[in-house]
Amino acid sequence: MDIKFCTDCGSPTQLKIPADDDHVRAICEKCGQVHYSNPKMVVGSIPEYEGKILLCRRNIEPQKGLWTLPAGYLENGESVQQGAVRETLEETRAVVEIVEPYRMFNIVFVDQIYLMFRARMKTDRFGPTKESIEVRLFDETEIPWDRIAFKVIRQTLEHYFEDRKNNLFSFGIFDIHSKLRKPDG
Repeated sequence: MDIKFCTDCGSPTQLKIPADDDHVRAICEKCGQVHYSNPKMVVGSIPEYEGKILLCRRNIEPQKGLWTLPAGYLENGESVQQGAVRETLEETRAVVEIVEPYRMFNIVFVDQIYLMFRARMKTDRFGPTKESIEVRLFDETEIPWDRIAFKVIRQTLEHYFEDRKNNLFSFGIFDIHSKLRKPDG
């Protein structure tokens, strides 16, 4: 992402490598401020209730109409756990407690890092929101595998159900190298 104007003085920036650096950065032509563009952190949860997983069907692009786990961008001033709890509430109306970090994905081609947490729903209350047109609990056999919105979510769910069968959950870090999954049909 190019930063075209300085956030300090509003003057145009120029892309170049600053002294003592090895990456091209946006540098203000007037005040010399160096602007860094770093990856975005996405946090989310795998909400579980009585052995089922809560999924939401997206009401926003990208991948509107497809199913996903609740996740979104981390906000300034919140921890990754707080962000995952907030995103779950915003997308599903479900209140969860974080169990543990479960999967981290480096998605370099879109400059994102996903951190997914195992979570327990505190109650059986959930429902649609502005961001999700449908919210539903699924057991593994009911998951709409052909309608999952993102590769990172599909991989998270596949690992989760495999780990649950083995009764062995462990934190893992993975890389996603290809673009978003296109819906079938």
